[in-house]
Amino acid sequence: MKKLPRSSERGLPELVTDRLVLRHARPGGALQTVAFFARNRDHFQRWDPPAPPDFYTADFWQRGLARAVEDFHADRAVRFDLFLTGRSDGPLIGRVGFSQIARGAFQSCMLGYQIDAAHEGLGLMSEALAASIDYMFQQRGLHRVQANHLEENERSARVLARVGFEREGLARDYLFINGRWRDHVLNARLNQHFDTRRLIEREAGPQAG
Repeated sequence: MKKLPRSSERGLPELVTDRLVLRHARPGGALQTVAFFARNRDHFQRWDPPAPPDFYTADFWQRGLARAVEDFHADRAVRFDLFLTGRSDGPLIGRVGFSQIARGAFQSCMLGYQIDAAHEGLGLMSEALAASIDYMFQQRGLHRVQANHLEENERSARVLARVGFEREGLARDYLFINGRWRDHVLNARLNQHFDTRRLIEREAGPQAG
């Protein structure tokens, strides 16, 4: 059962589910992040764009995680690190990120996620996505979350369908992955409880009296 989000260090959110703690990324997690990507290097290679030369270093992730905190406070992105319940100081087992947050008439963002190869097939990512998307809809007030995946990534397609995403189309040559441009399936989930009236009032602004 999901619990209400709580604030942790620097006012960053932390979500708790039955089996997971989703803690917002921060610079102190640099070594855990390096270890996560190092042990999953081959596993992620077929799905991810090429990594920069210093990707597997603590300095790279120290800078990147500091930017993650800045992005959160600037309402640009929200990035969660996944840990097993009771092991929040243990190994990082996954990541969920909401980037390209757009406000105004769009009220949307892009979703990305990764799970440790050793923890695939256990329903953990579905659990993490359910909790984190609820947070983005209820606490951040977004209307739409978009997520894309390679056509052959059937596991990702099933995870997205399980948490309420619908296929919207196909983007040709969407990303350069593993040596060539790759098509991606486009998916989205809408916030059925979005307060459209409040958005209309905000966009209209104060009325002349």
